[in-house]
Amino acid sequence: MKKTVLIILFCITSFSVMQLNGQTPAERYSQMQRGLASGWNTWDTRSVLTHVFLPYGSAIDLNLINSENKRIDAFRIGDRKPDSPLMHPGPHSYDGTYTDISLEWQGQKLRVQSAAEGLKNVILVTPLEGNTKGGRLVVAPKPVWYRSNNFKFSDNTFTIDPKGAGFTFNVTVNGDFIEQKRSEIFMSTDKPTVICVGENMSLSEAEKFIKSHAEGIVEANKKIFGEYYEVYNAMQNVLSWDNIYDPTIRRVITPVSRIWNVGWSSNPSLGGFVLFCWDTYFASMMLATGSKELAYANAVEITDAVTENGFVPNFYAVNDYKSRDRSQPPVGSLAVWNIYRKYKEKWFLELVYDKLLTWNRWWDKNRNTDGLLCWGSNPFEKVTYRHWETTGVNQTFGGALESGLDNSHMYDDIPFDEERHMQKLNDAGLSGLYVMDCDLLARIAGELGKRDDVEELRKRGDLYRKNLSRLWDEKRGLYYNRHTDTGELNPRISPTNFYPLLANAPSQKQAKRMVDEHLLNPEEFWGEWVIPTTPRNDPAFKDNTYWRGRIWAPLNFLVYMGLRNYDLPEARKALSEKSKNLLLKGWLKDGYVFENYNATTGIGDDVGNSDKFYHWGALLGFITLIEEGYFTSEL
Repeated sequence: MKKTVLIILFCITSFSVMQLNGQTPAERYSQMQRGLASGWNTWDTRSVLTHVFLPYGSAIDLNLINSENKRIDAFRIGDRKPDSPLMHPGPHSYDGTYTDISLEWQGQKLRVQSAAEGLKNVILVTPLEGNTKGGRLVVAPKPVWYRSNNFKFSDNTFTIDPKGAGFTFNVTVNGDFIEQKRSEIFMSTDKPTVICVGENMSLSEAEKFIKSHAEGIVEANKKIFGEYYEVYNAMQNVLSWDNIYDPTIRRVITPVSRIWNVGWSSNPSLGGFVLFCWDTYFASMMLATGSKELAYANAVEITDAVTENGFVPNFYAVNDYKSRDRSQPPVGSLAVWNIYRKYKEKWFLELVYDKLLTWNRWWDKNRNTDGLLCWGSNPFEKVTYRHWETTGVNQTFGGALESGLDNSHMYDDIPFDEERHMQKLNDAGLSGLYVMDCDLLARIAGELGKRDDVEELRKRGDLYRKNLSRLWDEKRGLYYNRHTDTGELNPRISPTNFYPLLANAPSQKQAKRMVDEHLLNPEEFWGEWVIPTTPRNDPAFKDNTYWRGRIWAPLNFLVYMGLRNYDLPEARKALSEKSKNLLLKGWLKDGYVFENYNATTGIGDDVGNSDKFYHWGALLGFITLIEEGYFTSEL
């Protein structure tokens, strides 16, 4: 038994160490994923208060019963359903060795912390000021995802025996014990409760154990990030709390939020996930600041979701449900190249390169009109017969979904070519992103010694870069989308009209005009809170719903990355500072990182269709980490 435990501990603590000799990239990745899916963590997407030990699916689930005997068993950050608990997330290490979250529900106000070392895990539940008397904490050990575990109970203790593990977990629940009934232990929430896995601890011992883990993580991050600690803290925590294991694909992944996962699940008891294309690539870049393995995992999983026609889909969910009609903004090479520059492991490039190249070629073949790209949506034979296999397909709306800016004012009343499956609009943003993709893929191909591919990609990138000049309006000093049916430029703009900066298409003089006359123009995009998806002088700005008028972190990020190609330090610094302040506004108040923000007030919680805990909101802070040199990024 001791030998088995030592082997398990070795797997948990050394998953970043690879056996390099003789392994293919795919084998190395599979080994890495097995290492990631190890140990105690908040793996279960259904509830952040379910602590699961992988690979055996042994779980300790925390439920609450209020003074009026009402029970709740699912806790998700940002849940807007009636009577849902209000969650205030705190620190969460990537590997699950420390977690901290507070909650309010039906008079119950509690703080839940955990600290793990190998097989040992200590969970501390502490009542907070204002907690209503008479509540009960339910400690419910259970197997998750149909993994086989046996349980034995005796008052406030129980054992977990995972099938095939060769060891058991001995668990003691200390505090104000009420009763043990069936497979659950009931504790009073009037006093602290300590759940000790592997070592029985008193309250003071547990507090000391947890404090040492908390201080270790906080102090380490403060030492690295200094005055920007809270910026990194917000980014790490939203990514860590959104990190899950999904048993249907047997992978560790970091979806945008648990709210989205449950909504897209066909079987919540088994699990559920949805990965969105550019969201996941952005997450992989942010994860690269602190976890190579998670950065690799997310970049690989969304790339591997490539469709039969060769493009990375808008979304990829359980049961092979994916958008086979449309893709999303081509930022995969941006993420992969910058992750590679940090860790310098060519096997990672080898694993994803062919699919990224196929995707790049797909854009040119399927979305090209007159040498520039248009958003589109192709009809296809249904696979799962679910909602998004029909809605918007081969329509203007489907093309808007491909852009990632679903209800953007830019695509109002744009005609659609149903034969060529594209909007009749050359898109400056897409064309700029595509040139960036060609340039970065050429660099990746060069690292892999693929000379013919380098030549192909550079040639294609240069052609599109040259063609972007057709969208430049010298009088107005900006690139505009162009109607392919009339040849006229479309006057409705958004931050995507700055994306030609990503392609190095404008000259320094043109770039300065774009910034001075438009980005820094308070009648269009500048202000206390920036960058609105709709100019302030466009009628759609007042809509303040989703992509109409609100601020979205990925657009700030891509505009910032474009500015880095030019000698525009003041604009770059100003955008970084304003983005950071917007992130910290919600984070320091409630611990939230919003999906989008009000461009007038900077509030993220003023509308119902802004997820409270959506990981790409942290790109607002990632901009500052790049600007201040904590992450080296380049185009």
